[in-house]
Amino acid sequence: MKLKQLSTKPIIRLSNILDMATVLFWVLFFIGFQSNAQELTLNNALTDKETSIIKIASYTAQGDLENLKVALHDGLDNKLTVNQIKEVLVHVYAYAGFPRSIRGLQTFLQVLDDRKEMGVIDERGVEATPIPDTGEKYMRGKQILETLIGRSLDGPKPEYQKFSPEMDRFLKEHLFADIFERDVLTYKQRELVTISVIASLGALEPMLTSHLNLSLNVGWQPVQLHYFITTIERTASPEQVKTAKDVLAKVLENVTD
Repeated sequence: MKLKQLSTKPIIRLSNILDMATVLFWVLFFIGFQSNAQELTLNNALTDKETSIIKIASYTAQGDLENLKVALHDGLDNKLTVNQIKEVLVHVYAYAGFPRSIRGLQTFLQVLDDRKEMGVIDERGVEATPIPDTGEKYMRGKQILETLIGRSLDGPKPEYQKFSPEMDRFLKEHLFADIFERDVLTYKQRELVTISVIASLGALEPMLTSHLNLSLNVGWQPVQLHYFITTIERTASPEQVKTAKDVLAKVLENVTD
């Protein structure tokens, strides 16, 4: 009587299959989680260029020239062009005044000279396109502001504009027609400069509220505005940062209501 030869093939148990499936599930889950996390970071975080814009605008507004030098070097290293940074520094003057803006430009020239001595040649970038002198400037500025706020301005004017009609004209003709109408920087980038300056100066809550709302209108996401706050935590005073946080919280609360 012959004994039946035992099979040498491995026996795959159901429990082993389940264990393998569980491991595979968690591996795929982890890979998917990492991929989604990276995608969220890429889509919602501020870029290095945008972070540099915040720092440059914030330090310029405060007259912190030593830290501004570092931010300017970083901005150029992060591939902001010379003309983009120059446009940021020019834009600052509309909210912080000529003295701060001019000191920022002077500091930038020194940084460029220092980099040339080190053999670094920075990209100049596109020049600003001349603004065609067509149409009434007041109406051009009004249309740009309406685009930023997303509604018509044909209703009643704020009390300060009734009290000072010349201020209304200066805002429309100069701030929005002369400055916001320029290219090199987009509306989104200009709003980023604006909220960086206003938050860094402090005690300007109504204006910060207005421009945070404008920032949402031109495409900044709430999570990106939180990253904005995180950035100015490194450039502005604790008091200014707390105020900016509180204002942003109220703005976002009203948006979600």
